[in-house]
Amino acid sequence: MLDIFYPHRCPICDDVLPVGIDCTACVKCERIVQKAVRPYCMKCGKPIGDERKEFCTDCEKREHFYLQGKAAFVYDKYMQKSIAAFKYRGRREYGNYYAEQIVKKHKKWIETIGAQCLIPVPIHRERYRKRGYNQAKIIADEIGNRVELPVIDNFIERNKNTEALKNLSEAKRRECLKDAFFVSETSELLYRDLRCVILVDDIYTTGSTINECAATLKRAGVKKIYFLCACIGKDDQGGE
Repeated sequence: MLDIFYPHRCPICDDVLPVGIDCTACVKCERIVQKAVRPYCMKCGKPIGDERKEFCTDCEKREHFYLQGKAAFVYDKYMQKSIAAFKYRGRREYGNYYAEQIVKKHKKWIETIGAQCLIPVPIHRERYRKRGYNQAKIIADEIGNRVELPVIDNFIERNKNTEALKNLSEAKRRECLKDAFFVSETSELLYRDLRCVILVDDIYTTGSTINECAATLKRAGVKKIYFLCACIGKDDQGGE
């Protein structure tokens, strides 16, 4: 009865799914949505056009504070629409689908690296007040339930309410995010035994946000930092 009155929707096109179907896309969208598959960058997981290359253009020209990252989907026009609904139109349930696909594709990798916890990328308190939730935490919680990893969402905090990064150049994004995150002395003491963690976010394109979070965690004493995200841009695609 709940499925009839509150039907599940396809997380890609938002069409109503048949009764009893959950945590999946409709047949049409399963055919058209792009998964992040090989060849991809061995550092950030971004799809690259040349299978002879090991790294994407961005990872070739600059260093990152994280060790490696993985994604489920390519951030194409379909996923842009899906993520927008997830973040700005209250479709929190889409996070269940993103997490399901992330774990389906990368469970073995998650188990291999031996992370102690998942850390969702924080949003500023003003955005949280307006939105009512942190989309990264929703994904992290769903992943954690599936792979039995705790989620720690109070270790790293955001103290700058930055403008939309997609409208900025890469240099401006890095400048905007400088000192945007911090770890309090209390959190640093409380989580002093953390040595290996996985950051979780919804989108990775240039990697500016993930990299700044990783730098903040490094300064707090975390030695090994990885990341997981729902969507990732292709080589030379702008964004966050």
